[in-house]
Amino acid sequence: MAHQEARSPKSKPESQDAFRTLVPDDERVLIRPMFGSVAAFVGGNMFMGLVHDELYVRLDEPQREHLRELGGRNLEVMPGRPMREYVTLPEWQSRTDEVREWAAKALDYALTLPPKKK
Repeated sequence: MAHQEARSPKSKPESQDAFRTLVPDDERVLIRPMFGSVAAFVGGNMFMGLVHDELYVRLDEPQREHLRELGGRNLEVMPGRPMREYVTLPEWQSRTDEVREWAAKALDYALTLPPKKK
């Protein structure tokens, strides 16, 4: 039986700090804990976050396909169980300008979704 830590290790504090600098500066955005790390939400919808030390964004299908062509892959918090609409950004810590562009696209996409009911 696999030990619990292999499934959802926490992100390093320095990765969480780096993530926070990449979240779009918008008063509607809320950063809160998720998957042992942090994620950004708008209208109650998660649109980007960290799991392990991987950054992921939520996009529409054409943008997800484009990001996969650039080396991203479907987000799997639990191995073998991909999360619909979420794709990882490879080497995100060394590509901050590109990550900010994808983060803005993810925020724009999340703003098209109906707000989550509380």
